Amino acid sequence: MGRTAGKKVSCHSIRHHSPGWHQRSIFIVAILCVACTVLFASEALAQCSARDVLRNHLKLKQARSDGPQIPIRSAVDVPAWKTIRIGTFANFFALSNALDAAGCGIGNSAGEILARPAFTVSATTTSVELFTVSAAELGFRTDTALLADIYARAKRLGFGLAAAEVGPQLRLQYFDQPIGEFLIIGMEPIRTWQGAPIILNVANGGAGLILIGQDGSADAQIPAASRFVFVRSHETAPAEAVTLVGH
Repeated sequence: MGRTAGKKVSCHSIRHHSPGWHQRSIFIVAILCVACTVLFASEALAQCSARDVLRNHLKLKQARSDGPQIPIRSAVDVPAWKTIRIGTFANFFALSNALDAAGCGIGNSAGEILARPAFTVSATTTSVELFTVSAAELGFRTDTALLADIYARAKRLGFGLAAAEVGPQLRLQYFDQPIGEFLIIGMEPIRTWQGAPIILNVANGGAGLILIGQDGSADAQIPAASRFVFVRSHETAPAEAVTLVGH
């Protein structure tokens, strides 16, 4: 009995007189819980990171292959590429927070114009059909074309410029973008605080999904292979014989 009682007292003594061990155990458990919580949150929210890009790329097996740059005759001949929703955020701050939560990168000039008063979000939730065409498909045969000319040709064929909100909304709704794809949003440029006209580009350079800005001036030289995102104009243009523009 004495030895048994002694053992019980000894065990009680160890538990009672080792608060440091107990505190360290609690601290370690807490750290593990926090780490698991952060990891879970990251897995649930981050969709734009390089790791997610690679996972999506492997899942898709291959990026979308670029077909021949055959000039189109009218927007009515082009099938919708993607339908997204706009007006799903109350304001710029909510939209910006969603981009941050998804881990999407935002370039400096893109971030600046998103914060400008000229950038607005739709007050109502709306579905928008998007169309992708290259400058070459619009009929340009030169290596580059002026942005103003590209817009004019797109309008004549029945395409319309997208609302600025389409850029960040597309970024949030296009997590499976192929690596190496850069999509220029056909939109009215928004000026930075210094007055530079900027349009948006939804890009996947391989290091993560990002929304960047680029020169939106009328005389900006755009490579003919560059792909634009347009909407369909409310005024459907009739099919026309496309004149190939070349020098």
